[in-house]
Amino acid sequence: MKSRAVVVKSCVTASRRMALICAMLSVLVPATATSAFAGDPISLWYQRGATPDQQRILQKDLVDPFNAANPGSPLTLDVRAGGSGDKQIRMAVLAGRGPDLVMTPGPSYALPLIESGHLLPLDAYIQKYHLDQRILAPALKAGIYKGHIYVLPRTFETMVLYYNKTLFEKNGWQPPKTLADLNKLAAAMQAKGITPFSVGNGDWRDANEWHVTVVLNHFAGPDNVYKALKGELPWTAPVFQQAIGLLNDWYQKGWFGKDYFSLTSDQQALRLAKGEAGMAPNGTFSFDFMTKAFAQTGQELGVVALPSLRDGVPYPTYEIGIGSTLSINKSSSNPDAAAAFLNYLYSDAFYDKISKDWPGDWNLPLTSVDATKLEKNVSPLFANTVTSFSKGVRDGNYGYTTWTYWPPATEDYLIRGIEQVWLGKITVNQYLQTMQDTFAKELKDGKVPPLPPR
Repeated sequence: MKSRAVVVKSCVTASRRMALICAMLSVLVPATATSAFAGDPISLWYQRGATPDQQRILQKDLVDPFNAANPGSPLTLDVRAGGSGDKQIRMAVLAGRGPDLVMTPGPSYALPLIESGHLLPLDAYIQKYHLDQRILAPALKAGIYKGHIYVLPRTFETMVLYYNKTLFEKNGWQPPKTLADLNKLAAAMQAKGITPFSVGNGDWRDANEWHVTVVLNHFAGPDNVYKALKGELPWTAPVFQQAIGLLNDWYQKGWFGKDYFSLTSDQQALRLAKGEAGMAPNGTFSFDFMTKAFAQTGQELGVVALPSLRDGVPYPTYEIGIGSTLSINKSSSNPDAAAAFLNYLYSDAFYDKISKDWPGDWNLPLTSVDATKLEKNVSPLFANTVTSFSKGVRDGNYGYTTWTYWPPATEDYLIRGIEQVWLGKITVNQYLQTMQDTFAKELKDGKVPPLPPR
């Protein structure tokens, strides 16, 4: 898929009449979006890809309000293909070029750019705009490197269990809260020819790590994951062997279906919405896919916390995930305008718009989010899911996603290596030993991202 650009006209190049309208609009934009910075235009390459409808949403909710308030330094948004956008951004930034605002799939992806000196520290801008008061602390701290914050969390996400509520009610099933519940439910589904989990990596190979994240946090447990990430417990410990062994069992039993390696995100959502599969362990970032698929079939979507897979692991537990970050390119000719854009992005004004138009993928980790406010713009199901997650984090009931807190090489092996386990090319022990060897080196080199404490 070729990259698609959203071309933005600035008010500077508009007619006199349009310039007057732009000036009037700048007065109407909320205070968090104001403060015009004269100078060069700024750019953002959106690395995740977007449908035509999603591009229109970004134009309306993100680009237009910012440019109305900052006509002297307008934003140009360039939507890059989801599968190659990250690589294009990294290559351009490392070459001393690229967009003013640097988007990555998570803190560990940004680390090489930080270490090579290509991203600006954001501490002064965070203080200027009081972003530390507007962004949840555990999410903000994920961007710290050697005492400075270089990345801000664009998405605040966790893994949840989507399920076909219509199918469950028809069969008298209840969402699982324990491993015993899950085993019984999966067996009942397979007896009826229903695939337990609608999952796949056909359009995103990194989806493999979602499932590793689930078993590490909900079987091994967040306390053990924390110890391992601190270097206090090896990844070869029995509790991790049992966790990955459980994940392998699911695959071997056919819980993932027969076409895991070709099933795309849209297809996964539709299979669940048709009742051909019963459940889908997936991220809150997939809410948009799920709701649209269920709208097609007329069946009802349900969302709950993932079950506890071992005695002693709390229920509910929510992994903290930062699936996308934003930074300022050190080569930017107008970093102040880029920072002004970040100020608008982390505002209630923007969040109110985007949560209504594109729920899930733009779940910003704002301290001001609450159910009452959300329900004015989004479905009660989404509002409840997001607020339950936020409450869990505030209450300390959180774990750690691999794409946020694992160092780059370890994460890369985790994604590729689990396929070899599923296909019988290596054992669980071999997988974890290679993971431990890779992690130990990165831990020694200081490449493990900062962790929210327990």
